[in-house]
Amino acid sequence: MNEFELIARLTRSLPRNESVLVGAGDDCAVLEVGVPDRLLLFKTDAIVEGIHYKNDAPPEKVGRKALARTLSDIAAMGGTPIAALITLGLPRQFEPEFIEQIYAGMNALAQRHAIAIVGGETTTNPERVFISVSLLGFVPRGKALLRSGAKAGDAIFVTGELGGSLAGRHLDFEPRLAEARWLADNFSIHAMMDISDGLAGDLRHLLKASGVGAELLKSAVPISRAAITAAKAGDAAKPAFVAALTDGEDFELLFTVASKDAVPLLDAWKGKFSGLRLTCIGKIVRGEGITLRDKNGAQPLTAHGYVHFS
Repeated sequence: MNEFELIARLTRSLPRNESVLVGAGDDCAVLEVGVPDRLLLFKTDAIVEGIHYKNDAPPEKVGRKALARTLSDIAAMGGTPIAALITLGLPRQFEPEFIEQIYAGMNALAQRHAIAIVGGETTTNPERVFISVSLLGFVPRGKALLRSGAKAGDAIFVTGELGGSLAGRHLDFEPRLAEARWLADNFSIHAMMDISDGLAGDLRHLLKASGVGAELLKSAVPISRAAITAAKAGDAAKPAFVAALTDGEDFELLFTVASKDAVPLLDAWKGKFSGLRLTCIGKIVRGEGITLRDKNGAQPLTAHGYVHFS
């Protein structure tokens, strides 16, 4: 049983109450808390030593990544983060200075985004460090960006470049908070999520939630320089294009808009975020699954992103 099969099994009968507008299955839960103009976003995420970072990674970057992952999910909903709780699981033999440096990385990123870290929990975890972050945020009422709104004919966009994150970017990525809020404020975004498990996997989640399929243009997928360099040097286990589809931990935005908005959005983006690439990589179609089109025609995409337990 892989990660997503387990999630499906566990979420079949979760209890809900009248506050739940969006529960399990999107980047964040969306909750009604009686604030006239805003809804509450709620998210948790975790990183584990040896899984999400190597044990020789700089501790400041480990802490930064732990918080940044949840910020990326708040961004994917078009929200603004406000407060976090941190749970630390530590081996019995740990270095206090190392943990303080982890917190220094988290604190610096939190201060940049005006986020309060308001407490948490510490516990023993044999053998390795475990960090869980629970994050609250707000989104304007009626502006939450979900995975479930993609429509046939929509253009599919991604920010940045994909693949090769293990070369270092998985510790240094920038959550696209400002970009997502700008998109939500200025365009009718039909569906959005962040890319954490690879484009091939995460696009499938968006398609499933929306009940549609997709056609990607192979030549349009933006491949990172790190993935290209690793493939050319023979240091990569897969070709650069496959890395762009499957590596994961890119933490870029994946979203859809009506085709009539595609060119105006691109033009406005260039004026607002000239230092960050935005690429239309395909279109939403009726049906299901992903088709990949290149100079030889179209064929089903069989690649998948990263999946725990698989």
